[in-house]
Amino acid sequence: MEAVLSGMMPDELARELSLKPSFRGRQIFEWIHKGALSFSEMTNIPLEFRDSLKDKKILSSEVSLESASEDGTAKITIKLQDNSFIESVLLVDENDRKTACLSSQAGCAMGCTFCKTATMGLIRNLSAGEIVEQFLHLQRKYGNISNIVFMGMGEPLANFAEVLKSIRILHHPLGQNIGHRKITISTSGLTSGIRELAETGIPVRLAVSLISAESDLRLKLMPVAGKESLKQLKESILYFQEKTKKRITLEYVLIGGINDKKEDAVKLRHFVNNLKVIVNIIPWNPVDDLPYREPDEETISSFISTLEDLSIPVTKRYRKGRSVNGACGQLAVLQNSPDPSDSGRA
Repeated sequence: MEAVLSGMMPDELARELSLKPSFRGRQIFEWIHKGALSFSEMTNIPLEFRDSLKDKKILSSEVSLESASEDGTAKITIKLQDNSFIESVLLVDENDRKTACLSSQAGCAMGCTFCKTATMGLIRNLSAGEIVEQFLHLQRKYGNISNIVFMGMGEPLANFAEVLKSIRILHHPLGQNIGHRKITISTSGLTSGIRELAETGIPVRLAVSLISAESDLRLKLMPVAGKESLKQLKESILYFQEKTKKRITLEYVLIGGINDKKEDAVKLRHFVNNLKVIVNIIPWNPVDDLPYREPDEETISSFISTLEDLSIPVTKRYRKGRSVNGACGQLAVLQNSPDPSDSGRA
């Protein structure tokens, strides 16, 4: 595949494009992040340079579909240069703050039984450029974006190097200049990845999908738990906190009749002992062909009240993007299809 310029730092651009003097790499980097789609737009670069680069593509991907929900959520389907498809989501909160929800892989290998993306299997990891381009596509269509969450398709810590490089690019002061504290990585609980992230010293936020604090149930819902026990997961979270001094979000997808009882809350209480965490309750979003049901509002309120009675800090995620299949657990795309919109429907 052709080199992806959006996945390069200024010095890499200078080398890749044989630019002299090297500061041209910084100029091109700035233009890419200003939204330039061709070298002809880069007016502070000499014409001879622009002419010599005119056949080079700025972006390797393109938006093939987009849809918007009444709640402000937008979802785009992106066609990659190998004709694979991924999805990305724009979230807008009550303060009009915009967050880009980015995918790190096409598909996912984690096999979580409540998640539509898992039905795709893992197609491949995304390059740093393909991750960055999701942000650029969303920003071009919907305006300035202040926050990033790696909560789209895939397991970010299973594509560690490329995700980390994309963060460095999006954090770069000549580019988007997104603060590390405005970036969240969500993981299904890969303990080695959590430790490796802690070792980098990069102060991004960490969210861990717990789903259940009961070993057998978590294994049933999340096959990754067969390799990453609750004990190992807790140890890795403690290590992350010792290194970073940061509070961690535990994501708890609440599934009707599965993990929504008082005893589930009590087990969660035991797990969070000695941890500095906040539990984010995410009511399960419906997906065709998956054998689960949504919790009703009474069950959600009761479970949250039980957690509060147990002195567990808790928040509830608002249900957004469901009308465009852009909510948590609903992302999926048919691959190599002339109409990828046929997939992901719930």
